[in-house]
Amino acid sequence: MRHSGEVSVGRRSEAGPVALIGAGSVGCMLASHLGAAGWDIVVCGRAPLERVVMTIDGEAMEHKVGWAAEPGELPPLRFAVLATKIQHTPDVAGWLGALPEDGVVLAAQNGVDHRSRIEPLTAAAVAPALVYPNAERTGPGEVRVRRTGWGLVVPDDEAGRAAAALLAGSGLEVAAAADFATAAWEKLLTNVIANPLTALTGRPLEVLHEPAMAALGLDLALEAVAVARAEGAALTADHARTVLAWLQSLPGATPSSMLQDRSAGRGLEHQGLLGPVVTLGRRHGVPTPLTAAMLALLDALPAGPAGPGSRTTVAG
Repeated sequence: MRHSGEVSVGRRSEAGPVALIGAGSVGCMLASHLGAAGWDIVVCGRAPLERVVMTIDGEAMEHKVGWAAEPGELPPLRFAVLATKIQHTPDVAGWLGALPEDGVVLAAQNGVDHRSRIEPLTAAAVAPALVYPNAERTGPGEVRVRRTGWGLVVPDDEAGRAAAALLAGSGLEVAAAADFATAAWEKLLTNVIANPLTALTGRPLEVLHEPAMAALGLDLALEAVAVARAEGAALTADHARTVLAWLQSLPGATPSSMLQDRSAGRGLEHQGLLGPVVTLGRRHGVPTPLTAAMLALLDALPAGPAGPGSRTTVAG
């Protein structure tokens, strides 16, 4: 990789715009922050967008964006944000393949295997990013963001520092983790608790205040901790309890990403989130019966939006 990992404001026009691959809730949030930092944005594929609007702390921030229908229409650029769901990564291989060898892809996806999933599809360096703010899509190019006390977490390496530099001055905090593998597993704990339980019940995070659901969430997290430890991550049962308490501290009306997807009739990300816990657990001889049960239940959900029993009003 030939770049230095440092990106200054003065070099932003030289580097070209930042490509946004995946203009859903997280993608539009990051595009808005990048716009605030002075970057031009070009949205990749699907329906044309002319602007992104982020509402945060009651204030709406609007930024104009460009649009490219095909990878061949992209201008010269070095940087991209990948914000699709895990299962859609192969669908955007053409866009990822358009990045140069001295480029960087900020991979704002869930999971614990960002680089092995994405590196075969691009010549650019991959900088995994763990996304903690809650982003809720309210319309095409529009997102409502709830602060959660955390921003992004990236690896403390050359690609991670280059990704962090992209967001300098954006208003979004970016922390660099020396032990990114442990950080990624810790972030996965939030997903194995919040996503299946909200998606299956049709309720936002307030469901975790019910003692039985909180206990189930903790047990799911403890299964993931056991697998993470077998994988070499430095997690303990205290991490599981801390993550559950943090989720319970968030506003009760906060919807998880999987609840938003189910409410909108979109495909769910459960295989990418819970699947590795079961698969790696089997490899290490670590039992994961609750996680396997969650996978089976999520697999069995009918296609289409959640039924009338859902208590969320998330827009699609």
